[in-house]
Amino acid sequence: MIEVAEALNSDIKRGLSDDQVRRNLSRYGENILKEHKKKSIWIIFLQQFLDPIIYILTGAMVLAFAFSDVLEGLAILAVLFITAILGFIMEYQAIRSVEALRRITRKVSTVIRNGRLAQIKTRHLVPGDIIVLAAGDIVPADGRLIWHQSIAINESVLTGESNQVEKTEAILKPSVPITDQVNMVFKGTTVVRGNAKAMITETGNKTIIGRISMLTQEAQKVRSPLEKKLAKLSRWLILLTIVLVFVIAITAFFQGRDLLLMAKIGVALAVAAIPEGLPIVATIALARGMIRLSRKKVIIKHLEAVQTLGETTIVCTDKTGTLTENKMSVHQLELMDLSIGHHEFSSFTIENQNDDAALNQLLKVAVLCNNTRLGEKDLKGDSIEIALVHFAENMGVDIRAMRKEYRELYEIPFDPERKLMLTANAEKDHKLICAKGALENLIYRCDRAVSGDGIDLFDGKSAWLQKADLIASKGLRVMGFAYKTCIELPPEEDMQRDLIFIGLIGFLDPPRIDVKTAINTYKEAGIKVIMITGDHPNTARKIAEEVGLLEPEDSESMVVHGKSLTEMDSVDASLEQHILGAKVFARMVPEQKLDLVNFYQKHNHVVGMIGDGVNDAPAIKKADIGIAMGIRGTEAAREVADVILMDDKFTSTELAIRQGRSIFQNIRHFVVYLLSCNLAEIISVAIATLSNLPMPLLPLQILFLNLVTDVFPALALGLGKGEPGIMDEPPRDPKEPIVTKKLWQSTIVYGLCITVSVLGVTAYSHFILNYSASVVNNMAFYTLILGQLLNVFNLPARNIS
Repeated sequence: MIEVAEALNSDIKRGLSDDQVRRNLSRYGENILKEHKKKSIWIIFLQQFLDPIIYILTGAMVLAFAFSDVLEGLAILAVLFITAILGFIMEYQAIRSVEALRRITRKVSTVIRNGRLAQIKTRHLVPGDIIVLAAGDIVPADGRLIWHQSIAINESVLTGESNQVEKTEAILKPSVPITDQVNMVFKGTTVVRGNAKAMITETGNKTIIGRISMLTQEAQKVRSPLEKKLAKLSRWLILLTIVLVFVIAITAFFQGRDLLLMAKIGVALAVAAIPEGLPIVATIALARGMIRLSRKKVIIKHLEAVQTLGETTIVCTDKTGTLTENKMSVHQLELMDLSIGHHEFSSFTIENQNDDAALNQLLKVAVLCNNTRLGEKDLKGDSIEIALVHFAENMGVDIRAMRKEYRELYEIPFDPERKLMLTANAEKDHKLICAKGALENLIYRCDRAVSGDGIDLFDGKSAWLQKADLIASKGLRVMGFAYKTCIELPPEEDMQRDLIFIGLIGFLDPPRIDVKTAINTYKEAGIKVIMITGDHPNTARKIAEEVGLLEPEDSESMVVHGKSLTEMDSVDASLEQHILGAKVFARMVPEQKLDLVNFYQKHNHVVGMIGDGVNDAPAIKKADIGIAMGIRGTEAAREVADVILMDDKFTSTELAIRQGRSIFQNIRHFVVYLLSCNLAEIISVAIATLSNLPMPLLPLQILFLNLVTDVFPALALGLGKGEPGIMDEPPRDPKEPIVTKKLWQSTIVYGLCITVSVLGVTAYSHFILNYSASVVNNMAFYTLILGQLLNVFNLPARNIS
């Protein structure tokens, strides 16, 4: 450690001086992760124009200006800017929400500088600083341990494993992999137990979490399904426009019409073929869904993500904190004469069991052999110890009063080799020794056991070990408890001998109470939920059964061990079917999450990925819809996500998917409406041109229709709340286009009905009434308006799915 301090020009006891901090800050930079290069406001605005429909409209605008049709050109230009401004406003608001979230998460850290403790902003830490860590703290930078007291750290943000890692000051070989560097603490990880001091060795992007965050940029984001479908529809419309303009131009040429008229007809057809209202209505519909979700604490960063949620066929999620509460609770209690399951705790208190010596003694040990700090509002410390405090409180114990009465005299901290913690407490005229830890280590230090009848010799130790194995096989963490009394405080070695066994407790991170309902909704909607966790398969299966993801009778094949997924690129047919049928993946490493998302996408699934750690970021980015947690999610995960859950609730995704499905249904309604109206305009202009009838529509009139008569009815269709039973339907086929064959048939029928009316009026007024071209044009124009307004009533009553 001295060599590390010398290399960083620091002092193990006094830390850095103010001058050294200024020099190091200038040399190494601030302790922040490099953010993705932010897009300028102008880039965001200009990107709104990157759409095939916009390209055609731009071409029509250029032609209009080229042939001095200034009014038409300005009108088209107005359409382009309205569409761009709407999209810009919504995307910019999302960016501002994410920025606000980033500011909220900025922290302060405790350091030793100039020989004194100080609180500084985490971003101002530099290599050489000495940080002070306690249970509940988030490690602010990578550092080498210089002192610790029973320190344990949760490194799941880096590894995906929820198990705590015991740390030591031991000197290791340089070639030791990061996962085995137990003398180091890493930025972004959480201290779950103990205290420590560490000298910072790396900050910012040079930390482990910084390097992983940079790797995230290598994962390529795929285009959203809506983008693909709108692009495909746009290509068909562009092809239709080109063919029509070419046919009309050739016909008009052979009819001897002049070049200017041909150009005007081309502009008219281009304007008629492209539904100018489509980008506007689509943007407003998506924006409306985005706003609705933001009110329910779901931030959508990109408009298209709202609709993509509605097409999701698979939702991949982690376990801890998403499906579970991310806090341990007492799930099972086993004493010599008493066994209590978690369902019985609600009606079981110490008042009706005050004569049970074993239970009373266990509660004492649980409260006294415990380093949980009692704050005014919350508790800080190891999740197991916090669970014990909550358990004792629920049983009627006054924690503060007990700790005051039984003052702590001595403590032997938890040791990873001994796997025990012991305390010595004052109890009237003698000393109370309390012990807790791994049952297999504790049980052989006990020669007696307490029961309701008193204290007897401890026989049947093997039976207790079998009982502990059975509880552990259900996914619970098991801890044993013991005690003894003595007149004087014995030496440390003697404290650990001749203990009196009390019993054991099984702990479980309980599932969120609202998750089961959400998963049932997903099942009814045909959406498959996949749990991906680094935990033990038994633990994963237990939680999966609790939340309704698995049924007790489901076969073992529903749970896949990560070790069987080493070569995802070359899986055989048998393993492929095994993966597609599984619902739980346990002991998964971070790289396998990305591989699994790739696997599902290759099998034509629309994949949603929920995560919070840096290790989740590549998979979140790769997924069709990446979802990050807003409260406990890392900055790297939030940066690449499409959706941020501000309340960290799994159930919020169900609201988002419901909204997405409704939006797609609405998009289909107004797309069919717009296309049928525009088809009527195209056919009317084309037939009138080919048959030498007066022009029923002029370019400016078509633009007016598309912006006023088309847009507002289409907007009404696009802002509907959706059908009540929309979550009872299976997900759509990801390959299914926006306009199916059935819908094209409906579009053509609606369009032809309007066309017959328009051309009928045109022919009647021209040939029978002998009206002038301008009067014929007006009559056709008003007929088309009425036909389009009536057309809107065709859509809501129709099954559009």
